[in-house]
Amino acid sequence: MRRLAIVLSHPVQYYSPWFRWLRAHTPLEFRVFYLWEFGVTAQRDPQFGATFQWDVDLLAGYESEFVPNVARDPGTHHFRGLDNPALTARLAAWRPDAVLLFGYNWLSHQRALWWAWRRGVPLLFRGDSHLLGRAQLPLLRRLLLKFVYARFAAFACVGAANRDYFRALGVPDRKLFLAPHAVNAAHFDPADAPARAVAAELRAGLGLTGKRVVLFAGKFTPAKQPGELLAAFISVATPADALVFVGDGAEKARLTALAAAHPAACVRFLPFANQTEMPGRYLLADIFALPSRGSYETWGLAVNEAMHLGVPCLVSDLVGCQRDLVRPGETGWVFSAESRGALAATLSAALRTPPAELARLGRNALATISGYTYEQASTGLLAALASLPPA
Repeated sequence: MRRLAIVLSHPVQYYSPWFRWLRAHTPLEFRVFYLWEFGVTAQRDPQFGATFQWDVDLLAGYESEFVPNVARDPGTHHFRGLDNPALTARLAAWRPDAVLLFGYNWLSHQRALWWAWRRGVPLLFRGDSHLLGRAQLPLLRRLLLKFVYARFAAFACVGAANRDYFRALGVPDRKLFLAPHAVNAAHFDPADAPARAVAAELRAGLGLTGKRVVLFAGKFTPAKQPGELLAAFISVATPADALVFVGDGAEKARLTALAAAHPAACVRFLPFANQTEMPGRYLLADIFALPSRGSYETWGLAVNEAMHLGVPCLVSDLVGCQRDLVRPGETGWVFSAESRGALAATLSAALRTPPAELARLGRNALATISGYTYEQASTGLLAALASLPPA
């Protein structure tokens, strides 16, 4: 089994449990090289507009180290935000047989890429970009990406749209391995009694008892279209319906003003919720909505979380996970992001879904997401490693 160096921007609440799973259930020897301490120290997230750190352990159960970041403005929002001059020396000292990069678009990732390529260390890539809503990338970017991706020996694809993206950029099928996006299923357990109690308390406290609840949870940014969701809800809702927003961000003032201007609509706001609080938020919902537009929503892991709790989802056709997870009439509802009025029409249909049908959609969502776990992701990663030439 090869020694695998994993280069990742910072500890992520979705990936750290996967790394623990890999360490506990496979013989793979690996170390994660982190380039920034976001998530494990209190820092401000500009999109949430809040300072926080995740309230779950992101470092236990696997081998990792932080490489000093000398960037004046650390972060993933610009190329030099991950500037770790010691990274290649750290990699050389650990002597990996292969390097897995989560992304390429930062200075330190470029350093690692060319360090490994020059030394003949096989490179693996994991990203989740897609071409949904775009015929193709601009010519110069397309040529650059084809050149960069040709340096990689294997790719861990997160889903169908991501696989098609790599194919469009010249990656042959023999290099593509499905390692689907996944979340910690144990944390999002529909049978968890405390989480169900929290959901019941929230419903009662917010005046939602007996109502059909649509939930939006995440960053209030224009690309996620929370304002469009609210406008659509106001246009189609009845007194039996409610819309709950969980999160924060730049759109918060616009959302609260629009809701205040339509007091007849039952709209509620809850603040940003940390990881341990999210199961109770999802469980107060009958429908989870992620109406993102453009290429912003490369996957939408909140959909995974909601589906693990048996909540059917309403998404746009530009959300990266849609083709894999959200099928109309089976696990939820899909609307065309480019079609005027489609969100309102689809939301209206979802709100009028009979209870028995809503329950069936929830069961199907739970069954579908059972194929998107850390076990499946690990199988794909190990298959990608097995495809490499002998060390």
